[in-house]
Amino acid sequence: MDSFIATTPFFSVEHRTLAERVADLAEREVEVRAGDDEQDVDEAVRSYVMLLFEADLLSYAVAEPGQAFDLRSFCIIRETLSYSSSLADLAFTMQGLGTYAISLAATEHVRDFWLARAANGKAIGAFALTEPDAGSDVAALKTTARREDDAYIIDGRKRFISNAGVADFYTVFARTGTREDGRSEISAFIVSARMPGFSVSERTEMMAPHPIGELEFKGCKVPAEDMIGKQGDGLRLSLQTLDMFRASVGAAACGMARRALDESILHAKSREQFGRPLSGHQLIQEKLADMATELDAARLLVYRAAYSKDASAEHSTREASEAKLFATEAAGRIIDQAVQIHGGTGLVRGTVVERLYRDVRALRIYEGTSEIQKLVIANQLLKE
Repeated sequence: MDSFIATTPFFSVEHRTLAERVADLAEREVEVRAGDDEQDVDEAVRSYVMLLFEADLLSYAVAEPGQAFDLRSFCIIRETLSYSSSLADLAFTMQGLGTYAISLAATEHVRDFWLARAANGKAIGAFALTEPDAGSDVAALKTTARREDDAYIIDGRKRFISNAGVADFYTVFARTGTREDGRSEISAFIVSARMPGFSVSERTEMMAPHPIGELEFKGCKVPAEDMIGKQGDGLRLSLQTLDMFRASVGAAACGMARRALDESILHAKSREQFGRPLSGHQLIQEKLADMATELDAARLLVYRAAYSKDASAEHSTREASEAKLFATEAAGRIIDQAVQIHGGTGLVRGTVVERLYRDVRALRIYEGTSEIQKLVIANQLLKE
């Protein structure tokens, strides 16, 4: 564990103890596996889920009904895992994203069944919102769910769904009608991967290893009790989920950026050019200084947002969006500079900074693009 968590005031003794424990796990168990992440992505995710369960970390991802979600702990774990492996971070994060709406509003016996299985690693979750024609505009969803006796029939497609083909269940959002104001009525459902009419129609190969793909629903019959909340609650539940987890994307970015900075310092001290180490050249020192400053600023924004959420602040939407926006953009700049410091070595497939360069790019897009975060921030400012 680095000194940030030990010296900044956002954390309790329990948070600092957790940070030490996760850092030890990452060094012993995650780091040694990370080099094989690209060999079999699906198996890597399953392996990480079980590792996290055995280390008693999945309990920090799966919210307990009626209890406050500890976002600072969630961010600490994300940052530490992403330092070593983006897939380990994904395995942890999706157990949270895939279950949060369930914890908030699902029928009690359905809720308890899926939350228990997710928390003990027996079921892997996914969050199915994005579609071919609906990304940032949630109200534009075309997937439909119509009531038929004691069930809903779902038809449509989802795109860019993390854990597609790996997940055992999906939190799915679909149109169930039209509201009085003419906008789509969105509802949420739990769909088991074994449900007839459900299929993973395509796996998508990304620039970085990631289990992601398209889902297809053809007359997929879901019991009415598997609706999450009431009909029409889907939009609210999706936004609540994204609002809770948004700052944690910044935490993952900080973990990647921190690894890039550490690798750059080591390389700058050991690599000699023109008769002295790179670290002796002022332009390299300037890069390292900028990288460290941006990283500190990003971490402060992330944990301010997490602290604000944990403290039950009346409004923390702006803080979360600022954290996500700045941390992901800063991480992109930091890792780009890390590649520059490494020179040709930074372009070699399989080196740490080359892997980070590919891994970090998606963070500026998923769970709300940087452009969307700016709109959210401006909207919150104008409300004040």
